[in-house]
Amino acid sequence: MEGHHHLHLQQQQQHLLPHQNIITNVDVTDRFPQWSIAETKEFLVMRAELDQAFMETKRNKQLWDVISTNMKEKGYHRSADQCKCKWKNLVTRYKGCETMEQEAGRQQFPFYNELQATFNARMQRMMWAEAEAAGSKKKAVELSSDDEDDVNEESAEADHQKAGNRRKKKKAKVACGSGGLNNLKEILEEFMRQQMQIEAQWMEAFESRENERRLKEMEWRQQMEVLKNQRIMMDQRWREREEQRRIREEARAEKRDALITALLNKLEREEM
Repeated sequence: MEGHHHLHLQQQQQHLLPHQNIITNVDVTDRFPQWSIAETKEFLVMRAELDQAFMETKRNKQLWDVISTNMKEKGYHRSADQCKCKWKNLVTRYKGCETMEQEAGRQQFPFYNELQATFNARMQRMMWAEAEAAGSKKKAVELSSDDEDDVNEESAEADHQKAGNRRKKKKAKVACGSGGLNNLKEILEEFMRQQMQIEAQWMEAFESRENERRLKEMEWRQQMEVLKNQRIMMDQRWREREEQRRIREEARAEKRDALITALLNKLEREEM
């Protein structure tokens, strides 16, 4: 019986060991340490590299898995859901800083420049894509018109005047194709002008607020100076009153002493 009981205890211990390991593993993996600055910057670099892929697909779970794997290779154990949640939080803070002054936003949000670079690159890619789409449409129109011109030339080779007109049209269309690059350049220049205007507006708002702050500070300093002068004058008046009171007390004491001395002298004369 004792051997059977000992065997039963060993089986219970072996049965409990896996549960203990599972609990230990849960304690280790469920820890969610705070994101450090270095870890967040590595995460933003990985997210910026895959930003185009995120824009091209709606189901981005595999992309977050890729980022999670890359983070683990860098020594940061973060799940795909944690990376996704972190990105949403960073974007929310970035949008909140856009309503503030640029310098104040950068001071309150240390990753402002990284997110701004990512969104600027996204804007440029979108503009390039729109320009390329417009250029491809123009090229398709040119190719279809060229095919029609070839058919017309085969059917009417003797008409040199019409052929000359068609060649002129081809040259004009080729010129239009080169105009796509000019349109792209104009779009980029317009984008840069808008960015400069926004920055100029931010600078103006920042300077106006800085001037208001300086004026308020000057007013406060002036008020403090007035209060200081008033306090000094009050102290001076109090000292003057105290000095006058002391002089009056001394005069009263002298009169009292003189009166007492006169009375004593009178009494001595009467006794004699």
